[in-house]
Amino acid sequence: MRNTVRAKGLGALMKGAGLITRFIPIPQPTLLVGPGSSARLGQAVAGFGHRKILIVTDSIISKLGLLKDLTDALNAGGAQFVVFDEITPDAPIPLIQKGIDFFHEHDCDAIVAFGGGSSMDASKAIAVAVSNPKPLNQLAGYLKGLRAPVKIYAVPTTAGTGSEVTVAAVISDPVTHKKLVIVDPRMVPKMAALDPTLMTGLPPHITAATGIDALTHAIEAFVGNWTTSYSDGMALSAVSLIFENLRTAYTDGQNLAAREKMSLASTYAGFAFTRANVGYVHAIAHQFGGLYHTPHGLANAIMLPYVLKYSHPAIVDRLALLAVAAKVGTENEDTDTLAQKFLDAVDQLNRDLGIPTTLAALREADIPKLAVAACHEAHTGYPVPRYMSQKQCEDLIRKALPPKEPSSTKADKAAASAPKRTSAKKSQKPAKN
Repeated sequence: MRNTVRAKGLGALMKGAGLITRFIPIPQPTLLVGPGSSARLGQAVAGFGHRKILIVTDSIISKLGLLKDLTDALNAGGAQFVVFDEITPDAPIPLIQKGIDFFHEHDCDAIVAFGGGSSMDASKAIAVAVSNPKPLNQLAGYLKGLRAPVKIYAVPTTAGTGSEVTVAAVISDPVTHKKLVIVDPRMVPKMAALDPTLMTGLPPHITAATGIDALTHAIEAFVGNWTTSYSDGMALSAVSLIFENLRTAYTDGQNLAAREKMSLASTYAGFAFTRANVGYVHAIAHQFGGLYHTPHGLANAIMLPYVLKYSHPAIVDRLALLAVAAKVGTENEDTDTLAQKFLDAVDQLNRDLGIPTTLAALREADIPKLAVAACHEAHTGYPVPRYMSQKQCEDLIRKALPPKEPSSTKADKAAASAPKRTSAKKSQKPAKN
């Protein structure tokens, strides 16, 4: 009873917050789409008269030469730039501080975020902190920076995070082992290039995880309680594009058409959740990332089917609409049938992409604290369609536990790894008579 009353109170509070947030203006970047768009972005940025541009990326992208079209265009336009290519997955606060120092050391005044979600998020955090010099953990939350961030331009190299159009940056605190979220509409990049040629070299498992990340953004935006006609349109378009193109991008990474449509899907999903927000999938995935450093897309992909099945009773009509958008059902079917078809289709998509159903790093002893943190994040920030109690959240996370190893197998392994000893008696040769 107490959980029901609390859920009703939280639901009313979140709905009220949603009525306010829908009136907050969110800027949208100018989008350049298609092969060669990273060079076109470089040409445009070179003409904006920046003193010096900081390109934020990772060492793999730098070594692969993916920056070349952009940097050639900047050079041709006479723009000065420097490259900070030390970003790692789940960029931690000390690394971002290093990027801030690099920005100041080279007297930069703008940033190009080039890479996956970590490069995007690190760039946004640097941009906010440069303008608002205080500890990064004090910038976590909504609009904690008084001054506007420095200008950001974005070139995503994965189709998943949608960070090139979003108002948030997620960074890691290595002290608390938690993710921190900085939210400021002024962090949205001014311009973004969706260049599919930069994505053709992505390994299948990254294509899969980032693609389901985008799907999660679209679905959670569509089934939550902050939806608008705009967010619904973007979410449904994203779902349609993902179901049509993700399997192709996964099996044929060189397919430029599929890569381009997946990059658009990621961006559309980014537009959707920037306005309508996310839910329990993200709340739980953030805890996995903070404690185990699980890649965000993979964590979302594992938890999406479990959360959808829990939320199912409250979102049947919405799941039915998603089924039609995904083309796994038709409008003339009843909503219950369509809803189940969509749940089945998500399961099947995960199987086709080799997404595991469990998280190898997950430990039973960690589940209570993971659930506490996930519920706190969801209940204080996300317009979830069906609330969970602490126990329900624990039970849900428990579904992702890796299967227990049979005790006989453990004993065999222990015996195999134990040092072999030779008995002194056995080693002695029998005396001859």
